[in-house]
Amino acid sequence: MQGDQQHQYQADTGGSRLLDKLYDYEQRSLSHDVGEAARQQQISNWDGVVFRLGDHYLTCRIDQIEEIIAFPPYTQIPGAKEWLLGVANVRGNLVPVSDLGWFLFGSRTPVTARTRLIIGRIQGRMAGVVVDEVFGQRHFHTDDLNAESSWDDTPLAGLVTHQFKSSEREWGVLNLGQLQDDPEFMDGARRD
Repeated sequence: MQGDQQHQYQADTGGSRLLDKLYDYEQRSLSHDVGEAARQQQISNWDGVVFRLGDHYLTCRIDQIEEIIAFPPYTQIPGAKEWLLGVANVRGNLVPVSDLGWFLFGSRTPVTARTRLIIGRIQGRMAGVVVDEVFGQRHFHTDDLNAESSWDDTPLAGLVTHQFKSSEREWGVLNLGQLQDDPEFMDGARRD
């Protein structure tokens, strides 16, 4: 019996060391702040939607975009400027449809199977801008974001001030919110 008690004591002592080790692992795990790593990753990652507008390859922060849809049917608005195509019914919401290429470059965006309407909020209201095509979502690293003055020589001046450089091309960062600061864009009424 004495041998059984000694064996039991050794098992308890060994078990105690194992429990101590597990307790130590648990405490170290709880003290590690997983949220900090996630915050650091968010700081270094920039998520955007990449698209083409005419000959320009652009990206827009994903949090500026409500939705992307195929080019919808729309109803024209009498007395509106040509680039303000009309309004579309998007799931019960009337959304102004603006041809951003026509507004900026003076020529209508050709409607193809790839043409998309990017819907965002301008002055708190839903508004859609037509783009040639959307390539999808892309993750950029903030270390690759650079201020770029070459956009100042394009019709995108003021809307694009930074860009990401990737192995295949440069992506200008379009700030949709800046459209609300453009009085020409905000006034879609024809003056004739």
